[in-house]
Amino acid sequence: MGRPGQRHHRGVATDWTTRPADAAAHFARKLAVETDVSDVHAALESGAPGFVLLDSRSREAWDAGHVPGAVHLLGREVPERAPAELDRSVPVVTYCWGPGCNGATRAALALAQLGYRVREMLGGFEYWAREGLPVATADGGHRPAVDPLTAVSSVRCGC
Repeated sequence: MGRPGQRHHRGVATDWTTRPADAAAHFARKLAVETDVSDVHAALESGAPGFVLLDSRSREAWDAGHVPGAVHLLGREVPERAPAELDRSVPVVTYCWGPGCNGATRAALALAQLGYRVREMLGGFEYWAREGLPVATADGGHRPAVDPLTAVSSVRCGC
């Protein structure tokens, strides 16, 4: 039968006994280290974002397209290069390819271990491009078409 508060869905127990205070603490911790594409874009558009945006992807990926204004620092080189290339007093937002890649998480971890204040941009470059936000390339810049499954142009998330 299970414990009180426990339900079964397709043979898998789901526990609904988490205290609201524990859930609130968990989500507050997540928001302290994560941001999203929309918030990063709005901060960059303001002209004073208050952070450095770091692309941790390969040189080939960077050259194919990146967020305008980002700096490029290959994720595996963060521990060696960050102290010479990034000001420790300025927060850093990391991104990599997308939600299926943990490169931005690894870069953020390395930066935090070096003493940087850091957040990860959820969705990465994939969702930046899918939302039709500006993309810089070696040949200039462009705005990709909005992916209607990601950011329907007539509907706003509202969050």
